[in-house]
Amino acid sequence: MSPERATRPPATTHSDHTWAPRVSVVVPLFQKERYIGRTVASVLGQTFDDFELVVLDNACTDASAEIVRSFRDPRVRLERNAATVPAPENFDRAVRLARAPLVKVLMADDLLAPTLLAEQVPLMEADPSLALVSCRHDLVDDDDRVIVTGRALGSPDLLGLRDGATVLRRIVRHRGNPIGAPGNMLFRRDAYDACGGFPADTYVLDVGLAARLVTQGRFYGMSESLSQFRLATGSLTSSHRRANTATQHAFLRTLRREHRGVVRRRDVVYGLAREPLTWLRSQLIAAASTDPASARHRVASVALGRQPGQRGVANTTMLSR
Repeated sequence: MSPERATRPPATTHSDHTWAPRVSVVVPLFQKERYIGRTVASVLGQTFDDFELVVLDNACTDASAEIVRSFRDPRVRLERNAATVPAPENFDRAVRLARAPLVKVLMADDLLAPTLLAEQVPLMEADPSLALVSCRHDLVDDDDRVIVTGRALGSPDLLGLRDGATVLRRIVRHRGNPIGAPGNMLFRRDAYDACGGFPADTYVLDVGLAARLVTQGRFYGMSESLSQFRLATGSLTSSHRRANTATQHAFLRTLRREHRGVVRRRDVVYGLAREPLTWLRSQLIAAASTDPASARHRVASVALGRQPGQRGVANTTMLSR
């Protein structure tokens, strides 16, 4: 990529309403004061810098918004809801605030590798047929320690250039989310508008959006792990897992009904046979989200394949300001 393609307009243009960034990174924010500083820092640390960072404060009552305001960078735009709205609505509002043709939704406690945008944007700009590109991610704990590396896009048929039918079939076969966290994905704003945006249920926001986007264009899966998904301590309780499983099943039934010409019976049968593995994986991930000092955490981390001493993509100096 040439230096010109990686350079944003002069800083003075960022306050000019006529400035049109090439990428919008949007962060739906709610009560994340412990993490949001590190999240913002990981975006501002991108080697590609022609982007805006839009943070939508969902009427937080903690110090989250103040932490965002402490970043003195003209690319950062903090917006606020007058009252707290449900997560799907907040996510959609965040995307609607984006001004760029390419959009990335980043959870308020997740992190991006410094080269993520530099590697994803050229792929999208070089191929107008792409609606969505995604990469792999690492799972990290509260202190950015890597629990397991290279999650998502584990099947060869999700790597490289793929059509929408292939992605939909793999989602049904996987019975979880084989595409990755929102921060993994970069998509076209016009594809988002055309497909109807996020689904209404919080538990399938990520995979549900991916399934919709690939009806509008092709998919490109990257083998690199370029983002980090936060497993905050206690974030995955047994009640969450039960609700998530029920919602996932309903989502898959709807997907099969809406795409009968694409999703085959053998895809459904394969997915059902794989269900115990999906359940076991969710149990291990939930166990890994417990106190890092606990035996349960250590055993789950080993089972998931953590490499001792590994650090995440975020520099340890990326602390809340």
